[in-house]
Amino acid sequence: MDHRFRYDVNLSILFTELDVHSRAAAAKAAGFDAVEFWWPFDVAVPKDSAVDAFVRSVRDEGVRLVGLNFFAGDMPGGERGVLSAPARTTEFRENVEVAVEIADQLGCRAFNALYGNRLDGVAAERQDEAARENLVAAAKAASRIGATILVEPLSGAPAYPLKTAAEALAVIQRVRADGGVDNVSLLADLYHLAVNGDDPAKVIDEHTARFGHVQIADAPGRNEPGTGGLDFPDLFDRLADNGYDGYIGLEYKPSGASADSFDWVVRDPRA
Repeated sequence: MDHRFRYDVNLSILFTELDVHSRAAAAKAAGFDAVEFWWPFDVAVPKDSAVDAFVRSVRDEGVRLVGLNFFAGDMPGGERGVLSAPARTTEFRENVEVAVEIADQLGCRAFNALYGNRLDGVAAERQDEAARENLVAAAKAASRIGATILVEPLSGAPAYPLKTAAEALAVIQRVRADGGVDNVSLLADLYHLAVNGDDPAKVIDEHTARFGHVQIADAPGRNEPGTGGLDFPDLFDRLADNGYDGYIGLEYKPSGASADSFDWVVRDPRA
């Protein structure tokens, strides 16, 4: 497969049989020099010693961290972000400061800000206002290191309000206009888009200029390319033709061992 892109491995979904601090080494051994993570701690503001250990585990392997999620709450319990929860604004903004510090040390320039599920008893308008204010604050903090905030449509979370590219782009447009920030972009996860009924090819053709990052998994199943129905050669061609030159994050659940799930990759020697 001719990809013309650089790949990074999402180490919160691949190599999970290893402890967090061993995963960058596994990615390096598999031939990759870039990785991304969801928030790799259980709390929004971890101890300095925990942060230092995480930073060392990436830096010591000589791989680059290209993407990092902000704290998203209790992900195993079903939470998908806290930035739209008005009562958790302080928690979110304290997390942003820690994430920016980690990113600054590791050269990361993209933060995924999961929007958050709709909350019972809290008006949607109030949640959207909290999200807008928190995204503006995060964008201003990220601008200190030249980083971009990413907004992502998600599948598999019925209470998550951003399911299509159009819904996420509307949030991005509002944040940019109201907050006077220009470093907020779309995280185009082709798996989530496809599962939610968007046509990934159409989204690419119409909105590539607004992409801050791309992630992939085949659909259905969320396994590696070649296990489902997405036409990745065509999608990659469209990305290239429309000018996307960033990393493509491998955010799939391997159908077998993580190290055995990369046979579909043909690396560009320029990458």
